[in-house]
Amino acid sequence: MLIETGAGPAEVELDQPRKPAFLLLLTHGSGGGVDAKDILAVRDSALRLGGAVARVVQPYRVAGRRAPGAAGKQDQAWLEVVAQLRGRKRIPVIQGGRSNGARVACRTAAEARVRGVLALSFPLHPPGKPEKTRREELLAPGPIEVVVVNGANDPFGIPDPADAAEVRVIPGQPHSFRAGFDLIAETVTPWLARWAGIG
Repeated sequence: MLIETGAGPAEVELDQPRKPAFLLLLTHGSGGGVDAKDILAVRDSALRLGGAVARVVQPYRVAGRRAPGAAGKQDQAWLEVVAQLRGRKRIPVIQGGRSNGARVACRTAAEARVRGVLALSFPLHPPGKPEKTRREELLAPGPIEVVVVNGANDPFGIPDPADAAEVRVIPGQPHSFRAGFDLIAETVTPWLARWAGIG
């Protein structure tokens, strides 16, 4: 389905049970898509818990671009998508993404009023440039809990465990996970349940 935003249409793949316990929005990295295996592992975990999952292709990707452009415009479009998907539903909303999508999820968490954030492969800094840290984006949600899952060999860095509710490091994995999807699911499942008030 398409959702119109000020930056153009976003494309949403929605999986939902008849009476979802919560809504999880997930989005992709800069040049990627919503069929990345780590995103699918998180989706499957949420569906097993009875949640609805919206995998969002952001407007710049729908338009065929690989780079997201200005963060402010990207964040505003994301907030419009969240608002439209939330609608009048009175269920917990959680958001997350991988890489650039994790940055968007963190930057917008407070304004989107979500219960928690899942940050897959959070790019703490550009490769080889640790001085150009994006730590402030990771901290942007404030009291909203953020769970980070990064590969041990990620050239974009690994956040400090003190800067998130949990930082799970998947052994031997680069920025784009090739394995460890069971560990990703194992990590996110209890947090999704906690944020959704399940159990």
